Amino acid sequence: MKIITRFAPSPTGFLHIGGVRTALYSWLFSRRNKGLFILRMEDTDIYRSNNKSINSIINGLKWLNINWDKDPFFQTNNIYKYMLIIKKMLNDGNAYKCYCSKNRLNLLRNYQIKNKIKPRYDKFCTNFIKKKKQYVIRFRNPNNGFVIFNDKIRGLIKINNKELDDLIICRENGIPTYNFSSVIDDINMNITHIIRGVEHINNTPRQINIFKVLNQKIPKYAHVSIILDKNKKKLSKRNCINDINEYKKKGYIPEAIINYILKLGWSYKNKEIFTINEMKKCFSFKNFIKSNSIFDIKKLNWLNQNYMKKMPIVKIKKKILSYIDNINLNINKIPKIESVIKLFKKRCKNLIEMVKLFKYIYKKKILLNYFMFKKILKFKHIYKILIIIYNKFKKNKFWNNNNINLIILKIKKQFKLKMYEICMPLRIIITGNIKTPNINDIIYIIKKKTVLYRINQIINIIYNFKNN
Repeated sequence: MKIITRFAPSPTGFLHIGGVRTALYSWLFSRRNKGLFILRMEDTDIYRSNNKSINSIINGLKWLNINWDKDPFFQTNNIYKYMLIIKKMLNDGNAYKCYCSKNRLNLLRNYQIKNKIKPRYDKFCTNFIKKKKQYVIRFRNPNNGFVIFNDKIRGLIKINNKELDDLIICRENGIPTYNFSSVIDDINMNITHIIRGVEHINNTPRQINIFKVLNQKIPKYAHVSIILDKNKKKLSKRNCINDINEYKKKGYIPEAIINYILKLGWSYKNKEIFTINEMKKCFSFKNFIKSNSIFDIKKLNWLNQNYMKKMPIVKIKKKILSYIDNINLNINKIPKIESVIKLFKKRCKNLIEMVKLFKYIYKKKILLNYFMFKKILKFKHIYKILIIIYNKFKKNKFWNNNNINLIILKIKKQFKLKMYEICMPLRIIITGNIKTPNINDIIYIIKKKTVLYRINQIINIIYNFKNN
């Protein structure tokens, strides 16, 4: 049997973390078993589906390198075939027309809730023939027996058919619903395994009953745990933390994103970091975790930073070019961007943070705010020290880390200061920040001319400040 899985999002919003996880698990299972992975857009909600969402899903998966087989499938291209099957189900008695108004359905639901009855349709229109323009079509769910299936993660599940509703399979506008279209596509695509969130588990027995009346083979189901935020609430589709494209904009590494999402509901021994090939080799249903997962941005940042540390400089350079363009930074002048990346790549959580941290290197002037300027003035003898540093740097003919360090050490000894009392004001003056890589490295990489300019700029500002 050839393994065939699918990722079937509804294109009514952005590609979210839960969707990526479903796609990833389905993709890994098919790739491990040398099967097929299909991307299917369940776009029958014609009022909410849109091209922006479609592009978000397709571009997000491409960025993550989750590749699919064949062209993406769109359900709206298959409506005629769905309707032929619905027509046959009506003729066979497996479906019926429902003429109930929304008002009647609301009254029924309110009555059931008030009397502690499970809300579901009361089969009022079963065998009811009426000529009326507006109606929906319902599936005639069996009244007796059970739906029994062995979930690959949750084990044996048994549902009494009396608990199930006669679900709507075709809307008033003639467009089939998700639960029906999904089953027909799974049949036509020969889907063997369906991996999806546990929130879909209520749909599974209903869909299985449709498979049964159509005399079709039922796929294997695996329902994965819910992903919660730090407050242990389900990730909201409206929260940007859930939008995979936001992580792309912020400069996260796709391999790190994949690695992190893999672990949200699945584990393998005590292993934390996986290559794609290791994921394919290790992936199996026995390693799924039934309990809910917590999305921890700190853990993702740690993992992303780990990937950045190991990433070749040439690859990082290629990835950060678009971020550099967005902030209009000219990196064609010295120092070479490769040497800057080498200095910063172990310090940053993501690529855009790296670009923001090193942008001062390529600027001529550093504009200090009042808080930073006041901080400089608090250091002992700062005006005199800056003049000495400026003169010694200017006279120094051999601009290297060792000579820069020797100059700073001599001044430290001369004024009987701690290293912090010289390095911190220098760091603020030269970079505009209080946290940077080793200040000697920064001074060296920025180059002598720029360093002298920035120190002299502050000397003049302090002089004017003291004399006005």
